Amino acid sequence: MNKNRRISENPPEKTGLFRTDSPAAKIALLGLLTALAVIMGYIEHRIPLPLPVPGIKLGLCNIVIVFVLYRFGFLRALTVSIIRILVIGFLFGSPVSMFYGFFGALLSLSGMALLMRSGRFSVIGVSAGGGALHSIGQIGAAAILTAGTGIFRYLPVLLLAGEFCGALIGLIDRTVLKRLGKQRNEGII
Repeated sequence: MNKNRRISENPPEKTGLFRTDSPAAKIALLGLLTALAVIMGYIEHRIPLPLPVPGIKLGLCNIVIVFVLYRFGFLRALTVSIIRILVIGFLFGSPVSMFYGFFGALLSLSGMALLMRSGRFSVIGVSAGGGALHSIGQIGAAAILTAGTGIFRYLPVLLLAGEFCGALIGLIDRTVLKRLGKQRNEGII
């Protein structure tokens, strides 16, 4: 049997470790990714950053969210993000932290989806943009809750931190997507 015939008989998406050609397999994989995002959120919650500006976080959960956005699309990434915000909020946060999370995630994911669809940005650029938009969304949520504009003085620092952390997350995701793409083509995933 020649190699081309074998590949056509057993395409990678049907022979790999994680078959994602069925709805049940996609749900299971998205469930695992959601759990991973929650675990990363817990780890991040347990590691306080000694910074003078409140609200700066590494965004470890976003490694999973960006991966889901690229691999499964906007709606599934939004679903994973909403579930993650609810679980982390109920376990470690408060209704206020969930409110901030929803605002940041919705703005961030919407912007990343648009940047990704434009085709003009790499994964790093999309993720960096998402980091900045997440900061804008959370500052907007804080302004609504506090009914004041003083919170906007934190925006420049949060934007820089969001861009930097988002670029790091994008670098990780670029590596993961590249490696998993090769494995998918080889029938491993």
